[in-house]
Amino acid sequence: MDEKKIQHIFIIGSKGLGNYGGYETFVDKLTEYHQDNPYIKYHIACKGNGKGYMDETKLNGAKTLDKYHFEYHNADCFKIYVPEKLGSAQAIYYDIEALKQSIAYCKANGINSPIVYILACRIGPFVGKYQKQIHKLGGKLLVNPDGHEWMRAKWSKPVRHYWKKSEQGMVKHADLLVCDSVNIEKYIQEEYSQYHPKTTFIAYGADIKKSTLKDDDPKFVNWLNEKGLKPNEYYLVVGRFVPENNFETMIREFMKSHSQKDLAIVTTKDDNFLNELNEKLQFKNDPRIKFVGTVYDQELLKKIREEAYGYFHGHSVGGTNPSLLEALSSTRLNLLLDVGFNKEVGQDSALYWNKEDGNLANLIDQADQMAEEDIEKLSERSTDRIRVAYSWQFIADEYEKIFGRTH
Repeated sequence: MDEKKIQHIFIIGSKGLGNYGGYETFVDKLTEYHQDNPYIKYHIACKGNGKGYMDETKLNGAKTLDKYHFEYHNADCFKIYVPEKLGSAQAIYYDIEALKQSIAYCKANGINSPIVYILACRIGPFVGKYQKQIHKLGGKLLVNPDGHEWMRAKWSKPVRHYWKKSEQGMVKHADLLVCDSVNIEKYIQEEYSQYHPKTTFIAYGADIKKSTLKDDDPKFVNWLNEKGLKPNEYYLVVGRFVPENNFETMIREFMKSHSQKDLAIVTTKDDNFLNELNEKLQFKNDPRIKFVGTVYDQELLKKIREEAYGYFHGHSVGGTNPSLLEALSSTRLNLLLDVGFNKEVGQDSALYWNKEDGNLANLIDQADQMAEEDIEKLSERSTDRIRVAYSWQFIADEYEKIFGRTH
């Protein structure tokens, strides 16, 4: 094939492919669905060391070439090694170094008109000069602005200030901003109207395939027994253990409810936050509240979602959230925090709660009494919602359009 017909796409900002973070899953799926498209060649930056580094030996079908390169889904994956002494500035170093290497690779290999797609807004103060270099190659800079990173409670005031300025810089210099939420797109257009940003909306994806595990699969049965849970007798929460995901409200309200079911919380470990919450809520005295650790086996996690009575989603910051899409595709009954991002995705296929005292507790009591046929109706609606607007095939096709490389 004529090399000139191939669109080279450099993706920067995920730590790798398939590491269960939102961006990592996105890059994994995008390369999977485009691996047979002869007009697209992906180059994926991956973290070579430190927290969340990419270990391709755990990726089924990945082929290690050397310390810096491996192939996966026909994509050229290159590793960036980050000085760990940089602390929280590692992410900024990582993105800039990946950008430099991508531009250098284009120059060394005579690649013209590359698309450089940066996920998140971490390097706004520095991106202008690299945008000029990309333009010199005839290329374009695309940015996925993610959620409102500057609003996250985990950051100190100076760090939040940096994220906000960085977001501004990324919006200013991007040739196109690909927003995974209609609400994020609206925010970008209104907040940065002085730059006349060019935006488009392409959602995040999910699949609607059932788990490959049967009801009596030992892996699932043993997990339930180990955690003291029974099928259809627990509510589920899956998400990073951070304040803006509203664990405090969900646990407090569940404790107020009259539910005889359990609350199973699948989350990352953070003993400080856990102890802080327990001091406030004393949830360790309520046997229904069960922190069950992390689950990295995706088929098992899907089965856990399918067999839950209901799912709570308390995310209040960010765009289209992967765990929400997965819940809507797998769990029959979904109780979502009533904010724009979640309502945009769930529409009329879920129940909604707010943070007012007693609101969620009352909703849980109502959900416990719901007729089977009403739950089934919501279940069908939520699965249809994912099939129509969020399937990975649909998302991959939308990206082909913006890359100008449809079959």
